Amino acid sequence: MPISFDIRGMQQLDSTTWGDPATRDVVAMTYVHGTPDLPARLHDLSRLRRRLAEHHARTGCLIEAFVVWVDSLPALLRVEKTRMPGSPVGLVFAASIVVPRDRCSAVFQIICPETGAPGVREAVVGSRVRPAEMYPPHPYAPGLRGRLPYTLSDDIRYDETFPDHPLTRARRWIADTVPQVRVDPSFAALPEF
Repeated sequence: MPISFDIRGMQQLDSTTWGDPATRDVVAMTYVHGTPDLPARLHDLSRLRRRLAEHHARTGCLIEAFVVWVDSLPALLRVEKTRMPGSPVGLVFAASIVVPRDRCSAVFQIICPETGAPGVREAVVGSRVRPAEMYPPHPYAPGLRGRLPYTLSDDIRYDETFPDHPLTRARRWIADTVPQVRVDPSFAALPEF
C-alpha cells in the first residue's frame, strides 16, 4: 500500500480493513488504479465542494470537505452521513481521505455507525434552536435538497458536547491519524492529479 498509518486499538478484519468491536467503527484502506473520480481538481475547492454535495445528496449528505496535507501530498478530506442499511432511523457517518495522483489514488476512511438510541445529537441541538436554524441551507450548495438534510447538529462545535457520537469519533480519528500518515516515496513521486 502506498500509505501507512497506525491502527492502534483496532482488530484486523482482512488485509485492508480493521474494526473496533466496542463501537463497530471500521477503518479501510484502498488503492484505486485509474484516474481519480473526483468531480473537480483539489485547487478548485468551491467547485469540488458543490459537486460533492450534489453527488452525496443522492444517498445522504456531505457534511464538510477540505483540502488537507497527508505527509507531503494534498488530499481531499470529506465527511458525510448516510442512512444505516436496514434501519429507517439510524445513521452512519464516514470520514475519508483521498490522496489523488494522475492515474491512481489512495483512500483511507473510517465508517462510524450510530449505536444505541439514534438521533440524540440532533434532538438535543434541535431543542435549543428554532427549526430554521436547525436546517440551514447547505454551505456548499444552497437550495440543495438531499436524501438527508444538512443540519446544525453536524457542526464541529457540537463534537465536544457529544464525545461518543459517531460523527465526533470519525472527526477525532481523522485528526489523530492524518498527522502520522506516511506516504511511500514512489507513490509521492507519481505525477499530480
